[in-house]
Amino acid sequence: MDNTLVCGPDPGLANILLAHGAGAGIGSPFMQQMAEGLAANAWQVIRFEFPYMTKQRTSGRKTPPNRADILLECFDNQVKSLPTNQPLIIGGKSMGGRIASMLASELWSNNRILGCICLGYPFHPLGKPEKVRIGHLQNLQTPNLIVQGERDPMGRKEDMVNYALSERLQPSWIPDGDHSFKPRKRSGHSELAILHLAVQQMHDFLSKLLLLR
Repeated sequence: MDNTLVCGPDPGLANILLAHGAGAGIGSPFMQQMAEGLAANAWQVIRFEFPYMTKQRTSGRKTPPNRADILLECFDNQVKSLPTNQPLIIGGKSMGGRIASMLASELWSNNRILGCICLGYPFHPLGKPEKVRIGHLQNLQTPNLIVQGERDPMGRKEDMVNYALSERLQPSWIPDGDHSFKPRKRSGHSELAILHLAVQQMHDFLSKLLLLR
């Protein structure tokens, strides 16, 4: 595997550029299921690795994430590498979605993207709810979908009512889901059904963006 994975029709309805989270790469079961689900709905999905994850994969040794400026530059370079004649939506899992959302307003104002998707947004570090990461989300200009587990330890449903977020941000809740949308057995929700729901939420959001072009 190189540092990108592509699935879905070429061309698809649009290109969906997704980055991974801090701890698991683009080949993780979660990323694979999200990408394949979107591809089955005729979207072309491009997943890419940040430099630290490529190093970790090739060396076999755990490597911490790069600094934020390196992550932003890497994501921006991936955007620049894609054809401009195809609609583009950016996003990612957890940290990857956060980095995408930090680039989104500038890219959207330059007519480079149609929107952004965050899968399990890390509103605050684990166990530190006072250290919120919402500054850029309060003045967001880009249509942005956040698919979030109701009991995500980095941003639960009850926490979000206290955040003054942009009206351009659309939360979509996964019943009883954790940071990777996994429900508890006693909830009555199956993990497979939950993942299908997340894909459907993304598909609906993406379809509306194309209609509004």
